[in-house]
Amino acid sequence: MPDTVLQAMQGYLVRSNSNTHGTFATSRETDELIAGARRAAADLLNAEPGEIVFGPNSTSLLFAISRSIGRTLGPGDEVVVTRLDHDGNIRPWVMAAQDAGATIRWVDVRDDDLTIDPGSFDAALTERTKVVAFTLASNAVGTITPATDLVRRARATEALVCVDGVQFAPHRAYDVRAIGADLAVCSPYKFFGPHLGVLWARRELLEVWTPYKVRPASDATPDRWETGTANHEGLAGFVAAVDYLAQIGATYGGAGGTPDRRSRILAAFEAIGAYERILAQRFLAGIAAMDHVRLYGIGDPARLEERVPTFAIRVGEQLPIETTRSLGERGIFTWDGHYYAIELMQRLGLWPEAGGCVRIGLCHYTSASEVDRILDELSLLT
Repeated sequence: MPDTVLQAMQGYLVRSNSNTHGTFATSRETDELIAGARRAAADLLNAEPGEIVFGPNSTSLLFAISRSIGRTLGPGDEVVVTRLDHDGNIRPWVMAAQDAGATIRWVDVRDDDLTIDPGSFDAALTERTKVVAFTLASNAVGTITPATDLVRRARATEALVCVDGVQFAPHRAYDVRAIGADLAVCSPYKFFGPHLGVLWARRELLEVWTPYKVRPASDATPDRWETGTANHEGLAGFVAAVDYLAQIGATYGGAGGTPDRRSRILAAFEAIGAYERILAQRFLAGIAAMDHVRLYGIGDPARLEERVPTFAIRVGEQLPIETTRSLGERGIFTWDGHYYAIELMQRLGLWPEAGGCVRIGLCHYTSASEVDRILDELSLLT
């Protein structure tokens, strides 16, 4: 997390730290902070501030919004989810469907590269489809989905489309308008901010759905979707995180003279994407030379535009927890298990008995020498 994010959070707690809608100075500062956070999220996502909802995390926001959408479902309706997704964009919709007596239809992945199977996607859509949910990038194997095309296909029905951009947001420019979905989420901790969730939805939908809230809470949109006291210091850190991304665009993306924050964010992700592709190519070339390391997902260096630098591997006959423990003892911190992509790991036959995979994540602050060090350590594990 950048120093500027930490300083913004500390500064709010020291100087302001008041609840909203009071007549005194620190309360007005909190109101201004929330408005500024909505503007920052709008710049990040290419949205309008009035379409932004904040919450504790993306999963909680999806459970909340799916509960409201579930009120519009009934027997005979269908909800489409994919086996590529994090369970945070599966279980809320599955439970909403179950509560309403609706049917769940599953979209499969292709065996060779763990991308969405377009035939399975089309087969899941019917005239009874009411919700379609899919990820923009897999948090397990790094696959970037062809979101605009999937939304276009889904529009053959009258379904609402929800996209999960949690893993996508730190690596690529996020544009909800271009994607064309109705709902989208992301989590600031993934792009160098605090633990929060951000939900975008079309304003006309936020106004027609019924939120679950206490009576004194605002009836205005989008405030009525934010239950209880918000994490105001987190919002201060969120604004600083968005500004950090914009500064990358100004410094490394050639947008230093651009006053528009959205333009600087776009420049940032041009620079971030270009650099991360170099790292990804280096990593893929390294493990391709290791017979004892298996990669799950896209491994072709010519297809780096189709993935983020999040890699799922297994080393020899080791259980993933054994590999992560060995790497951790060497100062390399990696995840083992299913990382909440439980449907995908079960689809691959890797959960629960096989222990899932080892996840290695690279980012714009990862150095080439760090990639080489990871590869060196993997080469020593058998």
